[in-house]
Amino acid sequence: PSWGPHRLALLVPFRERFEELLAFVPYMHRFLSKKRIRHHIFILNQVDHFRFNRASLINVGFLESGNDTDYIAMHDVDLLPLNEQLDYGFPEAGPFHVASPELHPLYHYKTYVGGILLLTKQHYEMCNGMSNRFWGWGREDDEFYRRIKGAGLQVRRPSGITTGYETFQHLHDPAWRKRDQKRIAAQKQEQFKVDHEGGLNNMRYRIESRTALSVAGAPCTVLNILLDCDTSETPWCTFG
Repeated sequence: PSWGPHRLALLVPFRERFEELLAFVPYMHRFLSKKRIRHHIFILNQVDHFRFNRASLINVGFLESGNDTDYIAMHDVDLLPLNEQLDYGFPEAGPFHVASPELHPLYHYKTYVGGILLLTKQHYEMCNGMSNRFWGWGREDDEFYRRIKGAGLQVRRPSGITTGYETFQHLHDPAWRKRDQKRIAAQKQEQFKVDHEGGLNNMRYRIESRTALSVAGAPCTVLNILLDCDTSETPWCTFG
């Protein structure tokens, strides 16, 4: 394949998973280069003291990814594509869900859009990005699925992939790394609602630093991100 005109911003929400990062960056750089996908890897490192907010980090990555990229992949740091036939090309026809429920080793429900999802920047803007109300682990991608639908877009998925649940390597070790899955009071109801107000338009954050890094020869940019939380709006953003 030849290098096309498009350039991918690979957005990787991140906190404290150093050994996964060391494996991920060189692997993905090699994988995408082999497929002739122009790309820039952004590690979205949440350094504030609030709970993890994957969706807000992706919003920040989108806003900070520069004009030289025209589409994004929201990409879990612990999910490596093993099959070179997986398409990471420009998703002109609509959001392309690489880690489809037929292939993801863990999640198999049909509205699942987490793990690895590609969108043109224009389509991400049509969704107003992701909701900023999801602090702690999970559910933000389910809300985003409803945004995609609300924007009149259709999720597409890989076809003709024959490697089934062996299509990806999942690096996460749940016994070692406990996920922050606590749901407090109001958050329990909140997690099933569509957030009609928020997204890219009400993103509050500061970039503490921007560092160009090379991991085993593979280039990436680490953004140290301080998210802001309005505790009157989402009191569940704090631990304790």
